[in-house]
Amino acid sequence: MRVTLDGKELFGEQSIFDVGSIARDSIERTVAGLDGVVSVDLGKRSRNIEQSGVLRATSREQLEERIEEISTFLDGTEHSLATDGKGEFENVRMNSFKVAKAKLSGAGITAEYKIVYTQLMV
Repeated sequence: MRVTLDGKELFGEQSIFDVGSIARDSIERTVAGLDGVVSVDLGKRSRNIEQSGVLRATSREQLEERIEEISTFLDGTEHSLATDGKGEFENVRMNSFKVAKAKLSGAGITAEYKIVYTQLMV
């Protein structure tokens, strides 16, 4: 599955996505003289998107460069995430990026990763 973040292919071919449902928010208030509550729907809010996979590189230095490039998206601003299988997600903020210890693998080095995004609903 091809994955891009702001148009850049950073992750390779093996990414798995778990797209959460969109949450709604409301305010509930009691009113004197009224039996029950008044509920005001505030509409759609946000949802979490989790991405996991394996980063592959030919050397430890190349892997570190890829990790550093992905880490630059932990900037608190909104980005665009696109996948072949799950669609496009606008207004996405990267909340965390965790990388497991690198392992030698075949002709290079690999490291498992997990990213948690929040898609902000505007």
